Amino acid sequence: CCLFQLAMSSNSSTFLNEENPQGLTRNTTCLESPYSQTPSSFQDNPLQQLQLASQEVLEKAKKSGRSKCPRCGSSRMFYCYTCFVPVETVPTEEIPVVKLPLKIDIIKHPNETDGKSTAVHAKLLAPDDVTIYKYPCIPEYKEKRHETALIFPGPNSISVKDIALHLQKYAKKSVCYNDDDCSREPILKQAKIEPEEEKDLKEGISSNRSECTKLKKIVFIDSTWNQTNKIITDERLQGLLQIELKTRKTCFWRHQKGKPDTYLSTIEAIYYFLVDYHQEILKENYKGQYDNMLFFFTFMYTLIKNAKCCGRQ
Repeated sequence: CCLFQLAMSSNSSTFLNEENPQGLTRNTTCLESPYSQTPSSFQDNPLQQLQLASQEVLEKAKKSGRSKCPRCGSSRMFYCYTCFVPVETVPTEEIPVVKLPLKIDIIKHPNETDGKSTAVHAKLLAPDDVTIYKYPCIPEYKEKRHETALIFPGPNSISVKDIALHLQKYAKKSVCYNDDDCSREPILKQAKIEPEEEKDLKEGISSNRSECTKLKKIVFIDSTWNQTNKIITDERLQGLLQIELKTRKTCFWRHQKGKPDTYLSTIEAIYYFLVDYHQEILKENYKGQYDNMLFFFTFMYTLIKNAKCCGRQ
């Protein structure tokens, strides 16, 4: 339930940090929208092109102040970052739900501060598709590595558009048939099959193999640069396909001092991956399907930006 400190660079191993409250004002051209916009209007508000659900519920909650978590009873603003649920003044039915094309695991470093996390946004907005783990309690990915990838920059990282090609080699090492098929003889050694039936069976196997080269889960690491090494070297993550994202600029208000503005927050990294995946892998026009992943992020961005502006007047 914390932050994702991962470098999103196309050619270098850079990492992001969500910890230090630095440099919001210099990130006025961040969060590239998938839609066209004029440079002037985009610089005035880099998030205005997103297709978001009404944030009136958050406006009302802001006026009401902190409220109780319906599960643990803690006093929170907007949502509880330990229970992953909205507070009492934010009705769940008024929070948008985003359906993702794959599952997302977020591995959080135990030393990360829960209250400074943007990873929790993903769980709140896509509860059926996002799971947050606190390291070292993470899943075993070895048996599913032909359908799982890790967002992490490095010398062996690939771009989103090359995912399908690289997953093929993992599929060759994995069983792509149903369990009840494994005990059977190869198709051509079974009882005599008519030519048309044989053709259909072969096409079915080809389809199954194709399914095995589809990405089904993506893993994000949620930690600072200094903490990442312990997680990335964990044997349970070894052998996973590593993916790096295109270079984008962050809008995060806790940007690490002295680090490039291409270091994204967790929710930004998730959002950008989904947009790239939709366009490069699903081969569909992006029409804002995942914009609501930034529902809480954009609201907080505006609050903090306005507070900074007022503070300078």
